[in-house]
Amino acid sequence: MQAEFTAIIEKAPEGGYWAICPEIPGANGQGETIEAAKNNLREAVKLIST
Repeated sequence: MQAEFTAIIEKAPEGGYWAICPEIPGANGQGETIEAAKNNLREAVKLIST
């Protein structure tokens, strides 16, 4: 079963992007591209919710 979560992605002031998932405290990711930030956030959500 897959769940859907909200991802908030913003440009980081120092470059790249950061992403958070407001439904899961502590779930965040960062990356040089939006896709990299989303992938890192996805991994964080998996680690926290398992």
